[in-house]
Amino acid sequence: MTIVKNLLFTLLLAACTTALYAQNKTITGSVVSAEDRSILPGVQVLEKGTENGTISNGNGVYMITVKPDAVLVFSFIGFRIKEVRVEEAANLDVFLETDVNTHWPLLNTGYGYTTSDESTLAAAKLNSNDFNQGNIYDPALLWQGKVAGLSIYHRGGNPNTESIMRIRGMASFDAQSIPLIVIDGVPMATLHNLDPQDIESITVLKDGAGASIYGMRGSNGIILINTKQGSTAGLAVTYRGEGAASTLLRKHPVLNASEHIAAGGNNLGFATDWQDEITRTGISDAHHLTISATNQNSSFRVATHVRHVDGILLNSGFDQVNTRVNVRHRAMDDRLRFDFNMAITNRKINYSSPEAFRYANTFLPSAPVTFPSGSYYQAILFDNYNPVALLEQNINLGKRRSINYHGKVDFDINDSFSATMQVAQQYENNFNGTYYSRNSFYIGQNRGGLAERYTDDRRFTLAEGFLTYARQLNHVGINIVAGFSYQQDRQESFGATLGDFPTDELGYNAIGYAADILSGQPNLINLFSTNSPLNKIRAGFIRARVNLNEAIVLSTSVRQENSNKLGEKGQDGLFPSAAVNINLLHYLPKLNFSLLNTRISYGVTGSIPSQPRLALDQFEYALANGGTVNKVRDANPELTWEKKGELDLGFDFSVGRFTGSLDLYQRTIKHVILERFVDPQLYPSGMRFENAGGLKGKGLEMMFSYFAGQWGGVTWNTTLVVSTNKTILDQYPEEKSLRGFLDSPGCGCATQLIRLAVGEKLGEFWGPVFESVAGNGAPLFKDTNGDGILVINPGQALDPLTDFISLGNAFPSWELGWSNQLTYRNWELNAFFRGALGHSLVNVLRLAHEPVDPGFINSYNLVQTEKALPDLSYGQYSSLYVEKASFLKLDNITIAYETKLKPELWLRTLRFFGTVQNAFVLTKYTGVDPEPVLIDRFPASPRAAPDPLAPGIDRNATYSPARTFTLGIMAGI
Repeated sequence: MTIVKNLLFTLLLAACTTALYAQNKTITGSVVSAEDRSILPGVQVLEKGTENGTISNGNGVYMITVKPDAVLVFSFIGFRIKEVRVEEAANLDVFLETDVNTHWPLLNTGYGYTTSDESTLAAAKLNSNDFNQGNIYDPALLWQGKVAGLSIYHRGGNPNTESIMRIRGMASFDAQSIPLIVIDGVPMATLHNLDPQDIESITVLKDGAGASIYGMRGSNGIILINTKQGSTAGLAVTYRGEGAASTLLRKHPVLNASEHIAAGGNNLGFATDWQDEITRTGISDAHHLTISATNQNSSFRVATHVRHVDGILLNSGFDQVNTRVNVRHRAMDDRLRFDFNMAITNRKINYSSPEAFRYANTFLPSAPVTFPSGSYYQAILFDNYNPVALLEQNINLGKRRSINYHGKVDFDINDSFSATMQVAQQYENNFNGTYYSRNSFYIGQNRGGLAERYTDDRRFTLAEGFLTYARQLNHVGINIVAGFSYQQDRQESFGATLGDFPTDELGYNAIGYAADILSGQPNLINLFSTNSPLNKIRAGFIRARVNLNEAIVLSTSVRQENSNKLGEKGQDGLFPSAAVNINLLHYLPKLNFSLLNTRISYGVTGSIPSQPRLALDQFEYALANGGTVNKVRDANPELTWEKKGELDLGFDFSVGRFTGSLDLYQRTIKHVILERFVDPQLYPSGMRFENAGGLKGKGLEMMFSYFAGQWGGVTWNTTLVVSTNKTILDQYPEEKSLRGFLDSPGCGCATQLIRLAVGEKLGEFWGPVFESVAGNGAPLFKDTNGDGILVINPGQALDPLTDFISLGNAFPSWELGWSNQLTYRNWELNAFFRGALGHSLVNVLRLAHEPVDPGFINSYNLVQTEKALPDLSYGQYSSLYVEKASFLKLDNITIAYETKLKPELWLRTLRFFGTVQNAFVLTKYTGVDPEPVLIDRFPASPRAAPDPLAPGIDRNATYSPARTFTLGIMAGI
């Protein structure tokens, strides 16, 4: 902490000192409605003729540094655009008049900005007042459901798992592929070091033309994040505090003790609700302190965030402290600009054991939690453990520290040319320690206790420079950006697993004293160490945008890149794009629209593997038999980047109180990297990574926004986003194959659920159609091809004569989000609905534990849903267990009251708010969570390799979702 304090002191001192010598023109003020004098947060403030802009904060206050003769352009949906000349005033309060015909937000396009009416890209922008609200600690959940085409899912209520994000569907077979995150201009940034309260706005670049400026990292789309700056005039101190309570949203419908006994189960003399025993009301709190200041030349913002989060599963949660510092300074009449930001995050994690949810559904309800002696009850059963003992006897802890620094210098060479240089460094360390007790039946007992320790370090460095040329020549506006980029990253890790301890007292810290070390049996010891090469990406890029008389905007870009993650012959990539925006009102001026544009774009982007060394030989060393070395994968010097070409046709409009956009796109993805079997005569290991896959996708995205104006003092803004996407497997080593295993006792673990077939949609469930129940309780299936021969053996699933058919698809046909904001005087109500339609889930719990098997019920509990068949005594994968999981939920509802305080009071603002997350869910799915499963883990363990090609399998160990109630206060001085 001493180091951090010294750094903060140094930064603030530097900002204040340099401010004495620089001269600048900084304008501050507030923006309010001319009609009722209400504050207007999120107003775009742009220096006319430049890309220099900002937005008003939550109190309607803005700060911008401009040239002395500048003209400021203020724009906000529902109000007329207003231009104001700066002149001599340092404080400029602006009143906007109601007129819903104009709203041109400033869009971040990567290495520059433009306004939405001139944008040639499929892009969406959200300001902080558009974000989801409540006890949100994962930044991705701020914009969940808010952007058409951006899919974000966080199944269950586990606070220690991250959201899965995809833009326009799957673009790679790499499970670690996510949209490229760019924070304050730094690509490859991590959300681990960003508190949600520090985010000012995001811009999502969805099409190939927009993402091509980032080359090999652009295929999954781009999310550009701007953090909050010291935008309030003078000194401001803000505190925000909130407390939250999370409760179990939905229980699995398992039998209680009396029902289980009546069905033929053993009577052990107790009545235990295991779902109640392993869950709790998770109490969380968060405290945010922000100090910011601005003078004529400099500004700074320092924010510290302290979070304590309890999950609804016993022992799960984390404690986190995050500090972010943003400093800005202007010199030489604003020709020279310095930006520096730094962030540090420390998180202590208790992962607990989410597997407890699995056993809470299956453990005998008449069993006690403990014996009279206090020891935990445990019967000797296959894969069925006391879930409370699992949580209380074992330890699963972690730590994560993230640090990043970023410095940027901008210099205006003359009125047309400017130069930018930036450097950044990011560091992250992860530690995990797990210990299974000597008394734990789950894992530890058969090893005399088992300890695992793991740590990794990740470092990332970036250096970029670019020149910008911007000039207006009569009726032609020109903007050209050209530059270079260099980045490098490296990761190293170490892990050890050993067992046999004399006591549990030291937990995983006793790993060095494990008796395994002295056993002389190396197969009991698992040690590993990795150190990746220095992964480098070198790039040069240029982008040109020409505005012809505000009628046609043309844009083109090219990026040339080289990455040593790929094979020696496949490291170079070229990523071009071209786009046009046509202002139809220039040619049809009599139309009663304020905006009517059409966009056409095409861009090439790439993707490189998240893991290093995939193009190199891989060897495995085994301790057994005196030590042996075996080649397990052959090198591929021709391994190259995955290539995506994307065509986008878009329309943007604004008429009356409506604004909207529509995008149609088509994409082709080639050279997809995957590990495959190869001829061992040519490649001795029989395995290597190749560019052997391909995908095709198409989709539709729509956004409609309506500003209802004011009636009786009430204002209403509403926005609906809707999207659909279809992804086809275009190339794969096998024409047809199966994916995704079951993982529950008695249900056929060798059965595979997903069919991959070239020319068909991804995520197709493949199996027999359930028809009825036989007299002996076995399921009967339909002869789907009508040939009189029933072929339902899983081993014959791909046989042309099989009676397997498609049972559904794991991906939603439609996704939607509906935002509503109502204000009345000092009151504000936000309600956000989110839904996904058309997807299915395999309910593994029903398959394994719904049929009433007389031999099974003595050892395991049963689940009884509305789909249960009382005569069925044997579960087999079929259409019976593939359920439609469409849902609509009130994802977030917030009511807030903000006082209007007198300017002379020391307290500027006071706001009270309450939020309910996951207020209700409408669905016919019988499981606890109808949200799509985009990635599978088999076996159901955090350590299992994730598989994006086996989506839609709802495993038994799903962490149950929570409903969260939040109360908070925000005060500013």
